[in-house]
Amino acid sequence: MTSPAKPLRFKRLYLENWRNFARLEANLARRVLITGPNACGKSNLLDAFRFLRDIVAAGGFQKAVRARGGISRIRCLAARQVTHVAVAVSAGSDEYGTEWEYELQFDQQDERLPVIRRERVTRAGEDILVRPDEADGADPVRLTQTALEQVHANREFRELAAFLGSVAYVNTVPQLVREPERSAGRHDDPFGGDLLEQIARTSEHVRAGRLRRILESLQAAVPHLEALELRRDRYGAPHLRARYAHWRSQGAWQTEEQFSDGTLRLLGLLWAALSGSGPLLAEEPELSLHPEVAARLLPVIRAVQRRTQRQILITTHSKDLLADERIDLSELLMLVPGEEGTAVRRAVSLEDAVALLEGRLAAEPASAVDDDQLVLFEHLGEEAASEQQEGEPADEAATVSTEPSPGE
Repeated sequence: MTSPAKPLRFKRLYLENWRNFARLEANLARRVLITGPNACGKSNLLDAFRFLRDIVAAGGFQKAVRARGGISRIRCLAARQVTHVAVAVSAGSDEYGTEWEYELQFDQQDERLPVIRRERVTRAGEDILVRPDEADGADPVRLTQTALEQVHANREFRELAAFLGSVAYVNTVPQLVREPERSAGRHDDPFGGDLLEQIARTSEHVRAGRLRRILESLQAAVPHLEALELRRDRYGAPHLRARYAHWRSQGAWQTEEQFSDGTLRLLGLLWAALSGSGPLLAEEPELSLHPEVAARLLPVIRAVQRRTQRQILITTHSKDLLADERIDLSELLMLVPGEEGTAVRRAVSLEDAVALLEGRLAAEPASAVDDDQLVLFEHLGEEAASEQQEGEPADEAATVSTEPSPGE
């Protein structure tokens, strides 16, 4: 059993023909920094986790595929004759290692509905579901739905389904926070359209505790911030108020309409980080931040993680953020675009990541891949190779270890 104090987190990810990635295999730390130039696939990598979340919590497999424009929009352009898409993850805790593996392969036949080619669930190294099975053979329509999304079918691995359904995404758009009427009707909007309502509908005791912790965290990046609270106006609409150090003894109060874009993005990130226990996907949280504030962002996130033990995966395009000398290289995923899709490289130094963002990274991989890292979902790679046209070279796996160091 896993400890409640150490929640499940993603340990590994395998992608095949997913968006920018012909093939990718990566180990994942409790904090992951994903960096690379524009349009290299940072958001698309995060979307693989969102895809699994949507299967469980947002309408199922068919809706998740449709929301992404269909398989033709999902499949990597470098796939050539390989028609299927594969997403596989493993999950476990820091104390007990890998406990669950989930694998999904799917394609589309004759321009009809997307169909499942393979679905597999493993717990502690033993298969507890492998599809297609005899029932699928007798009724092929069953292969238009995953067992993951069906409560009568996922009983033996409901813990895994709940974990995947707990994945959260945050990419706060400051203007939506200031003008929530633009997002009327949305609930738990990852872009912040109902952020004020999310805060307001939280119980007063929990809300006060979270705002206090957010204030403490923000003060590391915004030292002159002295107080943070929620108030309702005379019409009942919620507003955030912050007091900043000022020449007046009582300080200067501002509401969210006056907050900087960077402050609103930080508020959205920190509220999301304190509002759940599943993995949190954060999209470029440094946007709109002053470079000096961006350089202080990772210590803020470290402090939140120490409290919540929550896994956070962050995309970033900021050299200031990556200048933090406390970054463990095992946390860093560098995405390098190429003619055959985007590859993942391991950094030898933080300068590698800066060189990548500046377009100075050498063409050869930054470091070699260990042979023992190639065993994850090995049969998937073998199947991909078997589908290559005779005489056509198989795509080389992009594999990188990002496990945390023992001292973290």
